[in-house]
Amino acid sequence: MPSSEPPPMSKYPALALYIDGQWLPSASGGELPVVDPANESVLGMLPLAGPPELDRALAAAERGFALWKNTCAIDRQKIIARATRLLRERAGAIATVLTLEQGKPHAQALREVVLGAEIIDFLAEEAKRLYGRTVPPRTPGVLAQVVARQPVGPVAAFTAWNFPANLPARKLGGALAAGCSVVIKPAEETPGTCLEFVRAFHDAGLPPGVLNMVCGRPAQVSAHLIASPVIRKVSFTGSVAVGRLLGELAARGVKRYTAELGGHAPVIVCEDADFVRAARASVTAKFRNAGQVCTSPTRFYVHRAGFEAFREAFVAGARAIRVGHGLTEGVDMGPLANERRLADMQRLVDDARERGGDLLCGGHRLGERGWFYAPTVLARLTPEARLLHEEPFGPIAVLQPFDTLDEAIALANALPYGLAAYGFTSDLTSAHRLGEEIEAGMIGINHFGISQPETPFGGWKESGFGQESGLEGLLGYTDVKLCSIARSPE
Repeated sequence: MPSSEPPPMSKYPALALYIDGQWLPSASGGELPVVDPANESVLGMLPLAGPPELDRALAAAERGFALWKNTCAIDRQKIIARATRLLRERAGAIATVLTLEQGKPHAQALREVVLGAEIIDFLAEEAKRLYGRTVPPRTPGVLAQVVARQPVGPVAAFTAWNFPANLPARKLGGALAAGCSVVIKPAEETPGTCLEFVRAFHDAGLPPGVLNMVCGRPAQVSAHLIASPVIRKVSFTGSVAVGRLLGELAARGVKRYTAELGGHAPVIVCEDADFVRAARASVTAKFRNAGQVCTSPTRFYVHRAGFEAFREAFVAGARAIRVGHGLTEGVDMGPLANERRLADMQRLVDDARERGGDLLCGGHRLGERGWFYAPTVLARLTPEARLLHEEPFGPIAVLQPFDTLDEAIALANALPYGLAAYGFTSDLTSAHRLGEEIEAGMIGINHFGISQPETPFGGWKESGFGQESGLEGLLGYTDVKLCSIARSPE
C-alpha cells in the first residue's frame, strides 16, 4: 500500500501570474485548484488569465523584446547566470514544490531542478558564440556576410506537466539566451515549479516584460497568444494531437514552430547482450517518473535466446519498486499526475489481457487515495493490442520476443512515433545497425542517458518538429540574415 502523506514541513507557494515584472494573485479568468496527486489535497488556487491579462502579457513581451534584443549576449548571460545561481541555492525548496504538485520522488525532482539550471547556463554561454561568417564573393568589390544570428522575436511557450522544471528550462534558456522575450504557459496541474523559475529571473534583475507567465484555459490561451502578431515563435511540449493543432495555428501566421511531442520508445536487446544487466537498467528507466516520460522505454523487444532471463530480472525489479508520496524517504515511484491517467492505464491493460497478453505483475490501482498505479509488466501481446500502438505514458512495460535483428528493427520502426529508441548489444556491427536503421531523433546504445544540456532533444515523424537544448535548440530561436555590400563606385 503506498504512503500518500508528505512530511509536515512541506511548503507550496502562493500562486500568481507574472506579467511585466509584476505578480498577479488574481485574474479575470477565475481560478483553478492545484492538487497533490499523492493524496488529492488542494495545494493552492491558481489564477487564470482571461483576454485582458493575455493582451497585457503580449504588450509587455513586445516592449521587453525591444529592450532585450539590443542587450549584448554577454550582458544577457550575466543576468541569466544570476538567475541560475539562485535556482541552485533554492533547488531543495523548488524540488519540494515540484514533488508536491507533480508527484515524482524528491531526489528525482532535485536532479531535475539542477539539470534545468545547467540547461539554461549552457544555452546562455553558447549564445555568446553565435558567430556570423563571410562568404567569398563571385564579383570583385562585393562583400557577402551572413550576419550573426538575430533573435526571432517574442515567443509563446507551452509546457507539459511531467517535467515542470526541465521543460520550462529548455524554452526559457533558449529564448532568453538568444535575445527573445517570452510568454510562458506551464501546465495548470504544475504551475508552482515554473513560478519559482520565473521568481529566480525576477530576483536576478531580468527587465520587466522580457519574461511573462500566464495560466488559463489551455485552448483559449494558446489560440489568443498564437494569433497575435506580436508572437513570432511558438514552442510546445505535449501530445501529438495538441501539437498538430498548435502547428496549424502557428502556420496561419507563418510563425516559427518547435514541437516536442509523444513517443513510444522501443528497446532492442540483441542476442549478444547481457540480458540481466539490460533488464536492471531498463527497470530504472521505465519506471522513472512513473513512466510519464516522452522518452520512456516501453516496447522491449528481447532476443528469444535470453527472453526468459530478461523477463525474470525485469519482473523482479518491477516488484521491488517502492511506491508512495514523493516526499517520503525511500520511495522509488510516485503517483500518476492526474486521475484520468488511472483510467487510461486500466483500459490499456484490460485490452492487452483480453487479447491474450500475459500479465506478469501489476495491472491495477494501488490504494484508494492518491493516483497510484502499480508498476506493470505484460508479455507476448498480440499485434492488435493497443499497448503496442498507443503510448501509455505510465508505468507499463511490454516484453516481446524476437528472432532476428531485421525483425526487431522493423517492429521498432512500425509506429508513426520517432522520438527516442534504445538498444543493448556487445557487438559493434549491431550497435551501428541500430544507430543507423532505427527511425528516431535520439538513440541510446547500452544506456538510457540520451538527454544532456549540450545535446539536441527532438524527434522524427509524428514525435515532433525541431529540437530543444544543445546548439540546435538555441538556433531555433534565431533568424538568419544575409548582408551583401558592393563597394561604392569611384
